[in-house]
Amino acid sequence: MAEITYREAVAHALTEALDADDRVFIMGEDVGAYGGAYAVTRGMLDKYGPTRIREAPIAESVFAGAGAGAAMGGMRPVVEFMTINFSLLAIDQIVNHATKVRYMSGGQFNAPVIYRAVTGGGAGLAATHSQSLEPWYATLPGIHVVLPSTPYDALGLLREAFAKEDPVLFSEHALLYRLKGEVPDEHYTIPFGAADVKRRGADVTLVAYSRMVHVALDAAQLLAQRGVEAEVIDLRTLRPLDMETVYQSVRKTNRVAVVEEAWRTGGFAAEVAAQIQEACFDDLDGPVARVAGEDVPQPYAANLERASIPSAQKVVDTLAEVVGV
Repeated sequence: MAEITYREAVAHALTEALDADDRVFIMGEDVGAYGGAYAVTRGMLDKYGPTRIREAPIAESVFAGAGAGAAMGGMRPVVEFMTINFSLLAIDQIVNHATKVRYMSGGQFNAPVIYRAVTGGGAGLAATHSQSLEPWYATLPGIHVVLPSTPYDALGLLREAFAKEDPVLFSEHALLYRLKGEVPDEHYTIPFGAADVKRRGADVTLVAYSRMVHVALDAAQLLAQRGVEAEVIDLRTLRPLDMETVYQSVRKTNRVAVVEEAWRTGGFAAEVAAQIQEACFDDLDGPVARVAGEDVPQPYAANLERASIPSAQKVVDTLAEVVGV
């Protein structure tokens, strides 16, 4: 079992797909000679050539739409957005075309395109480059929304993405690329819609995804110092969404907090909280707590940016205030 970085896990899955299927190609800004904005595609231009590693102009609507069209035509494109913020320039191509073509054509066409996008804040990139927009896309029928938190999950989930016949938004948090983790040598995949229990506990449930899984794990360590054992659940995918794993945990612990980096107002944590309340009302010993990003544009100043993003201590403080743990 090798230890690799999150970046290497994503690159490995892409290389596997390029080697296995001639229909696969990568398209985006700086994916070629520059090696990708976060060095994921480094060296791939030399290995596969400009036909399969395609440099795109600074025109997200163009290459996102071209990716959807190529997928409809039988190709298996991977479209890379430097950041999920730039996907806003292609939102019509994603929302009104890629996600709906199967339904609106009565199944005659589909668009198996993978949209890779860097998400999240904390890197000092200011308000227009640090947003977590995946909850918006998770409201859409017709698209898979995937947010791995570890190298193991990144490799297994991206392999699974290439098997899908509908669009996939594969979001990679900017601060996770250097994270190391063990990955089995044997081939494996991770099905979409299968949450993972990252830590076992009996006193309170913490539900999170992407980088907030690690914040939740840190919070669990702080709670353990007080004799409170938290169970940490990584949703891994927001669409499809595995709530049964969450319910099983809540029925055991009777207390729960949902942690996400996106803004609190209209965030995906509210959807998870609502479903917990509907399914587990009689099991709850207190309200469903939410810990989310502050409702402000992401500050550039490092101290203010840190204050706007959930921390382990904020999780602990919220639990004490809302849940009484």
